[in-house]
Amino acid sequence: MEISTTEYQGNAPVAILRVEGSLDGSNYKELIARASALYDEGAHNLLLDLSKLTYLSSAGISALHQIALLFKGEKPAEVKEGWAAFRAMRRDRNKGVQQHVKLLNPTEQVKDILNLVGFSALFEIYTDTHSAVASFRQ
Repeated sequence: MEISTTEYQGNAPVAILRVEGSLDGSNYKELIARASALYDEGAHNLLLDLSKLTYLSSAGISALHQIALLFKGEKPAEVKEGWAAFRAMRRDRNKGVQQHVKLLNPTEQVKDILNLVGFSALFEIYTDTHSAVASFRQ
């Protein structure tokens, strides 16, 4: 997996993480660490560009959930909690979409996985960068 970072200024500053390759058990902690570093540096809005993500495993799904919790100012679930983390994601789906983490242009395969686990109800999904960046508010 490769990750690159860009920052944009729209209605609010937005950090964009572009994820390429597979997001799975071998590298999901790297994505969490990069998102956490951005948050610690003061980023409050994150756009995850998934246009080049070719595979998303359950560990990758957990990483997306942990990042969402982090940007909501909540303590992320421990990955070692396993299925308890997935139950927590189900509870979060009932709280509405994320305001500070959004997804950009996931591939059809990744989009199918996001729909399967109910993340299309948890994250706003955009198909173009301009609209996605403009959707964030101060």
